[in-house]
Amino acid sequence: MARGFRLIFMASLLLMLLDRCSGSFVGVCYGRNADDLPTPDKVAQLVQLHKIKYIRIYDSNIQVIKAFANTGVELMVGVPDSDLLAFSQFQSNADTWLKNSILPYYPATKITYITVGMEVTEAPNNASAFVVPAMKNVLNALKKVGLHKRIKVSSTHSLGVLSRSFPPSAGAFNSSHAYFLKPMLEFLAENQSPFMIDLYPYYAYRDSPKKVSLDYALFESSSEVIDPNTGLLYTNMFDAQVDAIYFALMALNFRTIKVMVTETGWPSKGSPKETAATPDNAQTYNTNLIRHVINNTGTPAKPGEELDVFIFSLFNENRKPGLESERNWGLYYPDETSVYNLDFTGKGAVDMTTEANITRSNGTSWCIASSKASQIDLQNAIDWACGPGNVDCTAIQPSQPCFEPDNLVSHASYAFNSYYQQNGASDVACGFGGTGVKVDKDPSYDNCIYMRAGSNKTMASNTTAISSTSSSSSPQREITSWGPSFLLVTILFLVLSRAGA
Repeated sequence: MARGFRLIFMASLLLMLLDRCSGSFVGVCYGRNADDLPTPDKVAQLVQLHKIKYIRIYDSNIQVIKAFANTGVELMVGVPDSDLLAFSQFQSNADTWLKNSILPYYPATKITYITVGMEVTEAPNNASAFVVPAMKNVLNALKKVGLHKRIKVSSTHSLGVLSRSFPPSAGAFNSSHAYFLKPMLEFLAENQSPFMIDLYPYYAYRDSPKKVSLDYALFESSSEVIDPNTGLLYTNMFDAQVDAIYFALMALNFRTIKVMVTETGWPSKGSPKETAATPDNAQTYNTNLIRHVINNTGTPAKPGEELDVFIFSLFNENRKPGLESERNWGLYYPDETSVYNLDFTGKGAVDMTTEANITRSNGTSWCIASSKASQIDLQNAIDWACGPGNVDCTAIQPSQPCFEPDNLVSHASYAFNSYYQQNGASDVACGFGGTGVKVDKDPSYDNCIYMRAGSNKTMASNTTAISSTSSSSSPQREITSWGPSFLLVTILFLVLSRAGA
């Protein structure tokens, strides 16, 4: 009996640790302010097709919630501002809403967050006084059915909740919001819920192009902005804005609250004056954002800190008011074709394309690494291909046929082609965030024989046609993206084996 209990305990511990080591994630906001969108069922299929695991909606629409049942997609649902007064005044309103809108579809639909109110300080009829009482009533409703630890309650904010955001270390909340912010922060800290913020470097650049460089807003800056108070170096505006929130929290002694970015993105089209709203800039911002998040880079003030992010938005929404850009934040057009290609994994092949856009080769093409790709991008791509991508990277280890020349372009070319051939030799399988290049000349050399379509194994890694700079990175360091979960599995497997002996 004791041995069985130990086994159950250790198995539970394993699952808990694996969950805690899952790392940062990137989700997508599913706004529906349009009259030409696909049905929720079709949207759920689209989301699954492109392996999007996290979706945020702005209400609790039953058809949408039902559509995501048994998909494995985690859903963030919302209580709109129009319901705050009712939810704050009577506990029964929150109880009834939970009973009718959430419980019938849970856990088939994996609802993990409830946002109560949306950027209330920006609303014309300020409902901020109702937010915290409404949050408490929603939490109480969850407690009554035992779901308060599985579904977190919070509220979203715009960056306007701060009175100062630069330099990041001077980040401070607007004192005019103190009457509701302090009890909200106490609620978040007590219930281990994140502070949710919507961040848009695009607007900072659009409104102040002489003060903010486009490269800095797009994660493309080669220079650094120094915080004079801390000496921390910032290469992009997104990190600076996130850290401004963290410093504002620390200034009020709320050091345990994590930040979650519930909206960010870049528009692909705008009015004549919105020259930065282009598909290329949108692709650049979101691609760099995803890599930044998936790599668990953290921020200068919180290096390695988990940071979950939602990209706005799934579709272009034709009924949104305002400038042209407001209707063009989508990753997809309403007909479900992609606005631009996006490396949604952050480490591997381009994923945000429709099946109609995928062309397949006849077996006479290969995929190699671009000599123009950065060392960091190549390293990330190798980590992904040789880990989650399931490529056998033995051939690029020391003393193996494809180890020489020992540089990232060579080794990435081997990994890229293996993944490309193993996954149907499609265009999408040679994306790798723009670092993969298709060629029609066999890059095999010496004893390195590159995999062709239909073959089961490759012994290759490089092409002599690529000119590249030498890298000091060793293959042992290249294939390191297994993460802490693999180590935990190994340790706990040994413990379980010993317990069962």
